[in-house]
Amino acid sequence: MQTIDFSPFYRSTVGFDRLFSRLDNLVGQEAKSYPPYNIEKLGDNAYRISIAVAGFADGDIAIESKENSLAIKGAKAPESEDKAREFLHRGIAERAFELRFQLAEYVEVSGAALENGLLHIDLKRELPESKKPRQIAINGGGKTIEDKSVN
Repeated sequence: MQTIDFSPFYRSTVGFDRLFSRLDNLVGQEAKSYPPYNIEKLGDNAYRISIAVAGFADGDIAIESKENSLAIKGAKAPESEDKAREFLHRGIAERAFELRFQLAEYVEVSGAALENGLLHIDLKRELPESKKPRQIAINGGGKTIEDKSVN
């Protein structure tokens, strides 16, 4: 595993400590392969995470958004002995999982839906009015400059 030391940057920058902390966390995370998922860009400010959750019902999945983090957890309820099934081949894992995503600032979950074995989580970036670009009017005061050249 490769590690990167960001301590020299801490000495020469001010206000970027959150950025380097996030990079430290991202470097330390291993790539998760279960369950498989897609991340799509639907528009300028709209995204969708689609997770393959075959065999899970909506009551088996919990989605939690906290600060700039999104956590999706799934776990099947244990089967009772009278409902125990005997498998000849078990290709659908149905094992517990936990996925975590770091969200950019102002990105929020706008909705979630479970259809055809896929969990779709819609995300939207909504900038507050104070962060959006705005036009500044220039006050001229009604003065005009007249040509006063002498010929």
